[in-house]
Amino acid sequence: MRVFVTGASGFIGTAIVQELLGAGHQVLGLARSEESARAIAAAGAEVHRGSLDDLDSLRRGAAASEGVIHTAFNHDFLAYETAGQTDRNAIEALGGVLVGSDRPLLVTAGLAGFTLGRPATEQDNPAASPRMSEVAALELAAQGVRVAVIRLAASVHDRGDHGFVPTLIDIARRTGVAAYVGEGLNRWPAVHRLDAARLYRLALEQATTGARYHGAADEGISLRNIAAVIGRHLNLPAVSISPEQAPDHFGWMARFVGLDIVASSSLTQQLLNWHPTQPGLLADLEQGHYFAR
Repeated sequence: MRVFVTGASGFIGTAIVQELLGAGHQVLGLARSEESARAIAAAGAEVHRGSLDDLDSLRRGAAASEGVIHTAFNHDFLAYETAGQTDRNAIEALGGVLVGSDRPLLVTAGLAGFTLGRPATEQDNPAASPRMSEVAALELAAQGVRVAVIRLAASVHDRGDHGFVPTLIDIARRTGVAAYVGEGLNRWPAVHRLDAARLYRLALEQATTGARYHGAADEGISLRNIAAVIGRHLNLPAVSISPEQAPDHFGWMARFVGLDIVASSSLTQQLLNWHPTQPGLLADLEQGHYFAR
């Protein structure tokens, strides 16, 4: 299958590209810069120049492919609504090309927004979500697009991670403490980047219209446990701070550090025969590479 991948030079996208190529697929990778284009070409994929804001480039990439994986997103947490609208526009442009074709489209979403008092499952609907991607995807399903959603864990971890956990480490270095909010019992799900890449490939090959899959190997790890590992590796105390102190201490991360997100991937594992084999988040942190400057 010839697969158009947005975000092909990103942290998750690079692993997806390698997973697809290793399984015998061809890859057309979206590149918005010369640096990205060089990285995509070096990985053995074909380069397609464009960006999320260039909807015509997205349409051309989708039209030239037999399937689409959409992972690109502008992670500007200070302008998240704008980023979400850009994402929605991109999904609609990609899906518009695929209506009635039976060519698969995988859309990336998150696992925030569930308030169930139990692990969220693939059949649950979020009460609220800061991203519009899942809503946009399901609207396309109603229009005859073979679209499925990958709900990714809050932490996708591996060497080269530049997401939430590295930000927590940077904040701990800057403030002199590895902090958590209140009792720190709120949890985040996590998945290793290589396990996530395999999930995308399996979903591309097997997905049914409107399906939701969970990219979560660890159902939920408490922020207190994450802070404890960070503190031990940095030789800093792990301390509790109040919700009122969180905005000053964590900055833009304050909106995330208190979230309790727990998610099961049992149905995903059953449906796609996806079984995570890589180290969990705490084991990955214990390897030490997150703390190398």
